Amino acid sequence: METILDSFLKSFSRKYFFSLNAVLTGLLLSLNTFKFYAQNQDSIPPNIEEERLRRLEQMLIDLDEAVISASRISESILRSPLSIDQIKAAEAKKLGAMSTFDALEFMKGVQIITPSLGFRVVNTRGFSNTTNVRFAQLVDGLDNQAPHIGAPIANALGASDLDIDKIEILPGTASALYGMNSTNGLLNIRTKNPFVHTGLSVQQISGLNHLGNVSSQSPSLYSVTHIRHARKFSEKFAGKINLSYVKGQDWEADNRKDLASKLNSSVGLFGEDNPAKDEVNSYGNESPNRQTLTLNGLKYVVARTGYREVDFADYSLENMKGDIGLYFRPKSGHELAVGYKGSLLNSIYNRANRFRLEDYNLNQFSLDYQAPTWQLRSYLTTENTGNSYNMRSLAENMDKAFTSNTTWFANYKTAFESATAQNISVSDAHDIARTSADNGRFIPGTEAWNVVADSLKNVNNWDIGAALRVRARLMHVEGIINWSNFNPDAFDKIGLQILSGFDSRDYIILPDGNYFINPETPNDLNNDLVYGKVGGFTQVSKSLFNEKVRLTATLRADKADYFETKFNPRFTAVYSPKETLNFRAAFQSGYRFPSIFEGFSNINSGNVKRVGGLPVMSNGIFENSYTRASIDAFTNKVNSDVNTLGISQEEAIASNKNLLVKNPYTYIKPEFIKSVEGGVRALAFKKRLYIDFDGYYNSYDNFMAQIEANVAKTTSSDPDSIATYFYNRKQNRYRLWTNSTSKIYNYGFALGLNYRVNEHLLLIGNATYSKLDRIDDRDGLEDAFNTPLWMINGTASFEDVWRNLGFGVTYRYQTQYDYVSFLVSDVVPQFRTIDAQVNYHFDRIGMTAKLGATNLTNKGYYSILANPLIGGMYYVSLTWSMPE
Repeated sequence: METILDSFLKSFSRKYFFSLNAVLTGLLLSLNTFKFYAQNQDSIPPNIEEERLRRLEQMLIDLDEAVISASRISESILRSPLSIDQIKAAEAKKLGAMSTFDALEFMKGVQIITPSLGFRVVNTRGFSNTTNVRFAQLVDGLDNQAPHIGAPIANALGASDLDIDKIEILPGTASALYGMNSTNGLLNIRTKNPFVHTGLSVQQISGLNHLGNVSSQSPSLYSVTHIRHARKFSEKFAGKINLSYVKGQDWEADNRKDLASKLNSSVGLFGEDNPAKDEVNSYGNESPNRQTLTLNGLKYVVARTGYREVDFADYSLENMKGDIGLYFRPKSGHELAVGYKGSLLNSIYNRANRFRLEDYNLNQFSLDYQAPTWQLRSYLTTENTGNSYNMRSLAENMDKAFTSNTTWFANYKTAFESATAQNISVSDAHDIARTSADNGRFIPGTEAWNVVADSLKNVNNWDIGAALRVRARLMHVEGIINWSNFNPDAFDKIGLQILSGFDSRDYIILPDGNYFINPETPNDLNNDLVYGKVGGFTQVSKSLFNEKVRLTATLRADKADYFETKFNPRFTAVYSPKETLNFRAAFQSGYRFPSIFEGFSNINSGNVKRVGGLPVMSNGIFENSYTRASIDAFTNKVNSDVNTLGISQEEAIASNKNLLVKNPYTYIKPEFIKSVEGGVRALAFKKRLYIDFDGYYNSYDNFMAQIEANVAKTTSSDPDSIATYFYNRKQNRYRLWTNSTSKIYNYGFALGLNYRVNEHLLLIGNATYSKLDRIDDRDGLEDAFNTPLWMINGTASFEDVWRNLGFGVTYRYQTQYDYVSFLVSDVVPQFRTIDAQVNYHFDRIGMTAKLGATNLTNKGYYSILANPLIGGMYYVSLTWSMPE
């Protein structure tokens, strides 16, 4: 079924979608124009003054409108017990962002990183990375994660921009109510119900990027098409369908900073002269591809040449997705929704390596029944990585396909010694040696390269190939009972609300022999790997003192496979001395169980094996391994002593073996967070100024991250033997999922201000401060805070400045910050950007036109390292709406 669907989607998107888009757009414009003149010749535009007064009364945001993400019950933003914010699609259209999802970057407390044009990662309150398993992303309560990763692929399976009603974002742990990976926060996209929002809508966004000198690419077209049709057939039956198509050319990743700049410092070789050079975005020259060569009595670290990403990467972006929903209302207050979502994606993706997702497919099938007293929801998500591949493994194995490491390094040594015998300088001799050893290697773009690369992309073993072949499923069932609604009058009289819920989730992986195996039957690829959890909660809320005080207590219990039951409570309080002033405080806790990737990884990648932290996967490795950081320090010191002190290799090994550090970590355990937060929401200056402030303090126990640790290929326990094996690279290399031995703290605050100057001008500003406070820095773990100290946004939005003309400008500033990852660890520079837009609504034809730009000045910046330099995007958006 998936193969047929994939084939259809690919064929449809590539051959017919643009033609269909042109026909539908033209037809819609013609029909809407005809409908207006035929049926409304005598009508006049709406009363503009009444509309302006309505907007002014509406103020800044609908503060009395219900949000549900914070408490899973309907409540106003002003009186929510936790930090929560929302952005409506109508508000996002007045910002410079191209979509409502992209406009999240303008919200307080939100950090978005951009590994590629088609992959943006949302996070709050620190510890950000490209596979953010601490932040949950929902669409109408349905988790849209990729099952084998445990995190979403940006908005690939998310809602169409035309179908988004609003987005609620809840910073901070939401584990007590949701139980999933939401210790950093949760985002819930709420779509438009077809009983309420009917008709046909079409949106076309045409943009241009790669202008100026941001990248080596020529200016490229970027296109986004959305079509939505919703119809209310009767009072009991409605339906909707959405289609979206994105096509463009991604940003380039071409950071050429040398990550191994100090490896040959003892022989004075730096920069272009460094034979161990490892540029950030070149692959195949990393640690497993380096050797220490003795050349003319000195020790040199030499790396294979590798390939730059820009020389062979496919940067084309293509994403087609669609969804269909059928809605039934059997009686008042009851609604059954049956839904399907599908997505086909070709894009660049980033984890510990850079990937090309090719024919990557996600599907989701859902049932959701809501009644006044209860709700039951179930969904199934399927994932197929298609013809995707690991770009680092491809580069690495292209070099190996040309010639083996043994042969290449032998040829290098021979050529170097021959050159120096002719009195050629050492740096020039290294250049000659590399040119000689590389003679005949594959060149990107040539027929020989294409033939070998196509072969490697289909080899599902990263030691000798590059294929990513994963098939996975996620099955989820949850239910909620609102006990208070069984007898609303009685519960209202005592000011009490009681809510209970449960959920059950299973991850099901089809073992592929490279990425995942079933540890119980490692040689059987037909025996699915299943990893599940169940949980439930009860929440009690009580109103006191004429509803000026509201107290809430929540207790949750979760049980995951391989772990004992964990309990986490939540307590909140809201004090409202008057309607326009609300104080809130909360204590929360949350457990995060290892994702299936963290628990069960089994990947061989360039002779480094990434292993899940559960004992069934890593038994014996933790006990016998040494940290890679200490092995590198030991090896470098031995080389330095040989080169500068003139002692023998054996003497240097013996004198430095004490630098080797036994791995202090052990098998993975659930991560636990405790959080204290408080805040205030208020309206001032005749309700024209909205103030929202929140502060928090978090502590983490058993923080999950990765450690690199190697095991010497010897059964001897003699320290001299172990040290010799490590120096000669006779070792098994591992990357292990484990827990920090330190207790980790972070804290921060966010302030948001919205001021309605008059009916035309709205000023929006926010500032976010985030700080990591670690007890010690002795951990050799990779995952770090990866969050700027300050993020500041300021927006001026002008509405109806002349008839239906509006415009807006947003300034964004982010401080520099330390970034730590497997690919690179360094400082992300600070940046400033300006986003701007001008919009006009044509009443007669029901069309809104928007001319905008993100990063208007086109000054390239990095959101994280090892990822693209992001330039300007300049676009025109046209949106037509035809109500039923």
